[in-house]
Amino acid sequence: MEFKQLRSFIEVIHRGGFTQAAGTLHISQSAVSKQVAQLEQDLGQPLLERQGSQLLLTEAGRIVLARGEVLMRQRQELLNELDDLGQMARGELHLGLPLLGSDALFAGLFAEYRRRYPNIAVHLLEGGSRTIEQAVKSGELELGGSLTPSDPAFASEPFCNEPLDALLPVDHALAGQAEVALAQLADTPFLLYQRSFVLNDRLLNACQQLGFTPKEGGRSGQADFLAALVAAGQGVVLLPRIVAQALERPGVVRLPLSAPDYLRWDIAFIWRRGAYLSRAAQAWLALMRESSRKV
Repeated sequence: MEFKQLRSFIEVIHRGGFTQAAGTLHISQSAVSKQVAQLEQDLGQPLLERQGSQLLLTEAGRIVLARGEVLMRQRQELLNELDDLGQMARGELHLGLPLLGSDALFAGLFAEYRRRYPNIAVHLLEGGSRTIEQAVKSGELELGGSLTPSDPAFASEPFCNEPLDALLPVDHALAGQAEVALAQLADTPFLLYQRSFVLNDRLLNACQQLGFTPKEGGRSGQADFLAALVAAGQGVVLLPRIVAQALERPGVVRLPLSAPDYLRWDIAFIWRRGAYLSRAAQAWLALMRESSRKV
């Protein structure tokens, strides 16, 4: 059994298929299939069952997944500790960043990290908070930027706490106001994020507490596309202020959202509680503290 076979198997499960795993691993789908088949041959047991388009774990597959995730985490921690013997002369950082707002918040931070530590290879994964949290839990990521989780399995360091703004079509009935309350948008379609975004849940819960379920006008993980849909009159989107400010354009009005404190974009960097943090990860956290944005 080889680690590359084990990682391919784990990625197939986490990503929901061979094609998706191939994209994450940057190899062909056939290569992923061969590695999983070789793992099954080496172990002498089938790990997956195919029911139509669905992949199901066998009993052996469930055991290998659970044990394999532990092995992959331990392997990465071992490599991190060995890298640290080089006193930052080399090493790797597996880092997750949120899809939303990364250009505004992290482009400069990332560039400064690369300037200070040119010999550290940074492997990036972008996604919603659920994607990032799962990757940190599995050991695929050492650190990840996520909405502050309540799960005690994570330790975290706060980075920013942004209010939300509403982007409305310029001809919307509320476009002339100084600010807008969430309840005032009950009759307007909401443009939501992909399902891996925890901010969706916070928004839906806040609406339900006000007595309405928002009408869905569309979903995307791309803020630019959501703003374009607003300009086309398709609904309203709620975005962190630092993101919304950069998306003002003809046909769109930005209004501060009057909302409860829990409906904010509070990004923290998370890691598995009790896990060894490499020097590369500690250096990222130190740089993050220098530039943290708390509003």
